[in-house]
Amino acid sequence: MEVITIDSQAYKELVSKINAIAKFVIDHQDDDTVNPDEMWVDSYEVCTFLKISERTLQRLRTKRLISYSIISGKSYYTIAEVKRMLSEKRIRSTDECMNDLINNYQLHAQQRRTVKTDK
Repeated sequence: MEVITIDSQAYKELVSKINAIAKFVIDHQDDDTVNPDEMWVDSYEVCTFLKISERTLQRLRTKRLISYSIISGKSYYTIAEVKRMLSEKRIRSTDECMNDLINNYQLHAQQRRTVKTDK
C-alpha cells in the first residue's frame, strides 16, 4: 500500500470542496420528478392529517377496500390510494386535509435529506 501525505491546509480545502459539491448535488436534486401519488405515508400520518380514526383505516384494510403494505409492523398507503378512498367517499375528509398530508410528507422528506448531509 502506498501512503500519500499532503499539507493540512490542502486537505482542509479538499474536504471543503467535496462538501460543497455534495451540498450542491443534494440541493439540486429534482424533487419535482417524484409524483405525489406515488409517495407512501403511514397510518399515523393518514389519521392525523385526514382527521380519521385508526379504526376506520383498520376497517378498510379488513374489508380489503384499501391497498396497503406492512413494513416492520407498520401499515403504509400510497397517496393515490388515499385519494381514491376520498373520491369514493369511503373516507370523509377535505381536499385541504389531503394537501396538508402531502405537504407534511414533502417537508419530512426534505428534513431527512438535510440530516443526511449534516453528518
